[in-house]
Amino acid sequence: MEKEIKKVNDEISVAAFDPDENGFKNFAEKGFKSVINLQTEKEEQNVSTEKEEKLGKENNLTYRHIGISKDNLSEAMVDNFRQELETLPKPIVIHCKSGKRSGALVMMHIGCQKNMSGEEVIEKAKEMGFECDVPELEQFLKKYVNEHSDSKN
Repeated sequence: MEKEIKKVNDEISVAAFDPDENGFKNFAEKGFKSVINLQTEKEEQNVSTEKEEKLGKENNLTYRHIGISKDNLSEAMVDNFRQELETLPKPIVIHCKSGKRSGALVMMHIGCQKNMSGEEVIEKAKEMGFECDVPELEQFLKKYVNEHSDSKN
């Protein structure tokens, strides 16, 4: 069974799994140019961050590690993530353990780009299959999008 990669748009996809060594070869074969890993060093991972960076290079993928957890989630972290989305070669695949964190951060980025409200982003995320079952993350997402959308109401 193939592990699920959810295409958000032509530039961004979310891997709803923690990739193993073959995952990077698979990302390259699917045409991705960049990989962002949102897992923290403290999390158990199929492949260490250092190994992921090496696998990225071996597969001609630009690799970034931005360890984000509910304990260190901040506006600055999201801003940094969004900046990477703007500058990395496209298309980009983002992964964490299950895709929830990745989905939430991608939806914050898209919500801000499209001037959506926090509530609209939560609804859109649910439609796309990104459920947010962490209340703190959902509240943070709404607040961030409401404060960073270009059409601040």
